[in-house]
Amino acid sequence: MDRIKEVEELVEKAILVGVNLRHDEHFDYSMEELQNLAEALNVEVVGVVTQNLERVVPSHYVGTGKIEEVKNFYDEAQANIIIFNDELSPSQIRNLERDLQAKVIDRTMLILDIFGRRAKTREAQLQVELAQLQYMLPRLVGLHASLSRQGGGTGGGFKNRGAGETKLELDRRKIEDQIAKIKKELEHVKEQRETQRKQRRKNDVPVVSIVGYTNAGKSTIMNQLLAKIGHADHKQVFEKNMLFATLETSVRQIELADKKSFLLTDTVGFVSKLPHHLVKAFRSTLEEARDADLLLQVVDVSSPEYQFMMEVTDGTLKDVGVEGIPTIYVYNKADKASMPYPVISGDNIWISAKQGVGLDELLQMIRQHIFSDYVTCKMLVPYEQGGVVSYLNEHASVYETAYEETGTLLTLEVKEADYAKYQQYVVM
Repeated sequence: MDRIKEVEELVEKAILVGVNLRHDEHFDYSMEELQNLAEALNVEVVGVVTQNLERVVPSHYVGTGKIEEVKNFYDEAQANIIIFNDELSPSQIRNLERDLQAKVIDRTMLILDIFGRRAKTREAQLQVELAQLQYMLPRLVGLHASLSRQGGGTGGGFKNRGAGETKLELDRRKIEDQIAKIKKELEHVKEQRETQRKQRRKNDVPVVSIVGYTNAGKSTIMNQLLAKIGHADHKQVFEKNMLFATLETSVRQIELADKKSFLLTDTVGFVSKLPHHLVKAFRSTLEEARDADLLLQVVDVSSPEYQFMMEVTDGTLKDVGVEGIPTIYVYNKADKASMPYPVISGDNIWISAKQGVGLDELLQMIRQHIFSDYVTCKMLVPYEQGGVVSYLNEHASVYETAYEETGTLLTLEVKEADYAKYQQYVVM
């Protein structure tokens, strides 16, 4: 399949439609999030229609009375697209487009589209394309109808209208072939990633992984920590106040003043109702967190929904098998929440990454977690064992060096493994 083609940008005007099932306490927030997702694609939201139901209507998602209301609103507001707050089934899309005589998009298409635009690396692009194709496969019939309705590619600003502005030449066989091809290529990338992980484990460098909801400030924290230890600007990762600014996993080595070092990895942000295909496609990227020695879960504490965001993050991590890893909860944007900061309570810390406040304390917490297996001692190394002294100077924190009659006396902090290895030289 040719790469999904960018279509001409036209002004999208959308009506949002959502069903509040059994008085869900997070419903208002999910509608607000849907609006943010739409705006991330430069779609202007001109109206919102909601309905309280015990269960969604199998044929149309909303009740038939609501269809009429949505249709009238759509005509009055001169909208050209209707966005639904959940993933729709192929038959729901077909029925809605037939009865509304309008282009219908669901939350999944929206998120896939944003990911499609944000993907920079070959791996991320493949992962998004795989998710788009898997979403598209069962919906081909409905898509054909809606694509022909658009006529001549004047479909507006969506890059992948209905997960792919691909016209009618895309049949099921081609999609299946393409899915197989992408999976094979991703398998190769996964093997390379696994090799890198094995190398890290061999080098015995601790790994700290940053996770959290989209736009919680993960990349800002990473950049501030890099700046704190004096890394050049080219090491900085992309950060911007927008949804899913980071899709690629960034790995940076943090070298501390006392010769200790650890790897810091940054992962894709989460969002509620993250499409199943997307979680599956990004599984290998998210699995980076599974090998971590420590997780930093970054939380936008200025959001009234921050506890819900933490639940979504925990649920998504569990889905990809990231469980039982020690975690520091980093409550970011405490300045916006008018909360005192920096404050530490157990494994929780309140900071403002943008202002650079609380990072020293965070680094100290990271140290306590990942360098707990260090021992402070004195070693007297005979002069003929100069290689041991140079090894310790390179791999341990040497606080003091004195030259005695029988050898070099080092006061140092050393890993338990090295302490055991050189125990014969330990004098106190």
